Amino acid sequence: MPNTQQYSVRDELLVAAPVEEVRSLVEDVVGWTQLHKPAVHVEILADSGREQRVRHWAVAGRDSVRTWTTRRTGAADGSRISFVHEDPEAPFASLGGAWTFQEQDGKTLVEMSHDFTTADGGRAGAQELSARLRAGTRDYLRTLGHAAENRAELDRLIISFTDALFIAGDINDAYDYLWEADKWEERIPHIAKLDLEEPAPGVQFFDMLTSTPDGSSHRTRSVRVTVETDIIVYKQTELPALLDGHTGHWKFTRTPEGVIAEARHTATIKPSALHILGEGTTVLDARKYLRRVLSANSVSNLRLAKAYAEERAGV
Repeated sequence: MPNTQQYSVRDELLVAAPVEEVRSLVEDVVGWTQLHKPAVHVEILADSGREQRVRHWAVAGRDSVRTWTTRRTGAADGSRISFVHEDPEAPFASLGGAWTFQEQDGKTLVEMSHDFTTADGGRAGAQELSARLRAGTRDYLRTLGHAAENRAELDRLIISFTDALFIAGDINDAYDYLWEADKWEERIPHIAKLDLEEPAPGVQFFDMLTSTPDGSSHRTRSVRVTVETDIIVYKQTELPALLDGHTGHWKFTRTPEGVIAEARHTATIKPSALHILGEGTTVLDARKYLRRVLSANSVSNLRLAKAYAEERAGV
């Protein structure tokens, strides 16, 4: 008979924030892509109110992406959010867990737990998996604690916006233009250098040297994942000096007349780097700068994709 022993990993953190705020951050699984460094993309596949089915993408190391699907269920009293992994990757045979929230004098004691079994039942392998889960749990809790305790400040530091453009062409041509990053050095003027890796279908990593309209330049490393032919999601894993986070997407929506192409940016300003823009620079100054510079680059890219797709459509 195979060994079906269940193993458990638990850790907790006392967070100086009300239960409602802490729980809302865990519930906002899409928002974690901006707050949690490994998280790249989340899609909510189904949502019945109390239960969600969620697809996750996250970086693993410098040049690979893991994907998995979970079912998340919230307790009626808000004290617990449980999750179960569907078809967990080997060597897990089963994997699930929960977030629990307890109010303590205006603070929140939050626990994250994982319970699992292994495919072969081996104790040595289970110890290695426990160590991996424990490290990930502590990383999640650190993210949650920082976000909850600094929520007002993060609202000030995070800027998010969308630019859109109509393209009188085929959605596949617009998509290809922006997905084919190996051609960006020839296609996009502000890209000075780009080194591309594609470790798996629908996954790209690239190191890029970008020129900005003010004459400066910066190097970044990004991961991109594509979901069908309607969205390309990206996250900078190695950031320009001004930012603590940068995510976004290219999204394509068919219309009877053509395509609406959308560029979205969400960036987190690094307060200690404000001096890069000049002495006395405020967070508001940095927000205005980022809105102008990031928008200028993405709108320029959209216009190039528009010209490419419309030329191929004979417009």
